[in-house]
Amino acid sequence: MTLQIGDVRRRTATGELRAFLFDLDGVITNTATLHAAAWKRLFDAFLEYQAGGAGFTPFRLPEDYLAYVDGKARYDGVQSFLESRGIELPCGTPADSTDAMTVCGLGNRKDEFFMAELSARGVAVFDGTLRLIEALRGQRIATACVSSSKNCRPVLERCGALGLFDVIVDGTAVENGLAGKPAPDSFLHAAAQLDAKPAQAAVIEDALSGVAAGRAGGFGLVIGVDRGAGHEALHASGADIVVDDLDALLPLV
Repeated sequence: MTLQIGDVRRRTATGELRAFLFDLDGVITNTATLHAAAWKRLFDAFLEYQAGGAGFTPFRLPEDYLAYVDGKARYDGVQSFLESRGIELPCGTPADSTDAMTVCGLGNRKDEFFMAELSARGVAVFDGTLRLIEALRGQRIATACVSSSKNCRPVLERCGALGLFDVIVDGTAVENGLAGKPAPDSFLHAAAQLDAKPAQAAVIEDALSGVAAGRAGGFGLVIGVDRGAGHEALHASGADIVVDDLDALLPLV
């Protein structure tokens, strides 16, 4: 059943929800545009190489980004997109060089491109998200940042938001054994660290894979933020409520 904003405020005010778990890219920071540019640079060059310089279908924005890589760990995103084009590569290992023609090699190259985009363009934050986080913390409601990116902490530090979270679960945890989104493992891990049962926690996501992870984990509330995926697609993936900006949830009481 689709919820209304008033339901979210009521459940927060009564203490039914005691923890809020935020995705990073596209929810807290506008780094999704940097990731999209890095993915396109990676795959267009790779696809041109695969085609031997002949005609090829480039990586499409936003379609391929939203369908295959958004919200997923790097290597999972590489594998997902390659499968969509019928391309098979050996997996390799995280230690592969950025020149290696492996899934991990391509993933490492994408990270190199992302860091170049980050250095050139910086980090923009969504002010509505920061206002919501500050309101939650003012009511002593626990907050976590749950991201598939291994660059989560540097990005948060760069935009001055690192201290806004009680717990941070990033791509390093995924690499060390947690299944990546759309599996719910990273969100479940964050909730456990906050001493909150899934039913007592809200997941906030802009990616379809992240929304699906929140639904799969049995969380008390899954909030979709529409940064391009669309209200209908976010609801279909499992969002209880979809907003265009998290300012819509304020005031909490």
